[in-house]
Amino acid sequence: MDLPAVGLGTMGIEDPAVVERTIELGYRHLDTARIYENEAVVGEGITASDVSRKELIIATKV
Repeated sequence: MDLPAVGLGTMGIEDPAVVERTIELGYRHLDTARIYENEAVVGEGITASDVSRKELIIATKV
């Protein structure tokens, strides 16, 4: 696996458009955690983007 050197930290993101826009800008690594309680927001942003899920790396912490 080629892990991108820079990833988007999703802590505090409450708007799916933020996730969508960063994916459009080229981010392919999203760093998440259950404690952020924003899984739905991150998922909506991913779904709204034109980038295939196969192109993204989603890291999470339980």
